[in-house]
Amino acid sequence: MPVDHYENFPVASLLLPRRLRRPIEAIYRFARGADDIADEGDASDAERLQGLADYGHEIERIERGAAPLRPAFNELAEVIAEWQLPTALFRDLLDAFSQDVVTKRYADYPQLLDYCRRSANPVGRLLLHLVGRASEENLRRSDCICTALQLVNFWQDIAIDWQKGRVYLPQCDLERFAICETQIAAERCSADWTALLTFEVRRTRDLMNAGAALVHQLPGRMGWEIRLTVQGGLRILERIEQARGDVFRQRPQLGAADYLFIGSRSLLM
Repeated sequence: MPVDHYENFPVASLLLPRRLRRPIEAIYRFARGADDIADEGDASDAERLQGLADYGHEIERIERGAAPLRPAFNELAEVIAEWQLPTALFRDLLDAFSQDVVTKRYADYPQLLDYCRRSANPVGRLLLHLVGRASEENLRRSDCICTALQLVNFWQDIAIDWQKGRVYLPQCDLERFAICETQIAAERCSADWTALLTFEVRRTRDLMNAGAALVHQLPGRMGWEIRLTVQGGLRILERIEQARGDVFRQRPQLGAADYLFIGSRSLLM
């Protein structure tokens, strides 16, 4: 279970109650479509930003109760109205995707967390609204899990993001561990690099564990869905540690044995 793209939240899983599959699919299509505008193909930055602005205009129409101009947004409009979902969360996602187009480096950890607040946390918050569990404490725990999953994705995809001109490792962390970007370009794993990734992995694990108690507040199968997601993210962090941070030659991949391990750990949460 690579924590990749937008597959780090449940999409029509058999574990989900049937009534939740339609709204979750609608949220997924919105997030996936907007992410692809920001990240895929060979469009210019201006074209990407315009495409995301067009998505934003559709959200504005939905807020006003007007019919979307694009038929692809009709179902999302129905879901937002039926489930009374906060449209600000969809705006946060679009803001993060727009930031991805123009921002390629992050000065420090708080700056990176602010990006995750908009790129990842809205998804968890929307899921909590769908199941009627959007209390302040549950939202806080969900934010911890979603941000941690986003960071897991960053650490396993360092080489892939470099090819896109992006470095999500905070610049102050690179300086602290005496790592320059030429080392990333050369895909060189040194003792300093191992120390840097160990630091990031441990910080990310602490964040994931800080939110893990959320699974006990979620009803039935949704709780099990999130248990598996949390344990999948933690397993990938273990894989990064086992590779001593060498995500260049050993990008974390989970196999059948890992899924069994994830399942058994989920039973103990």
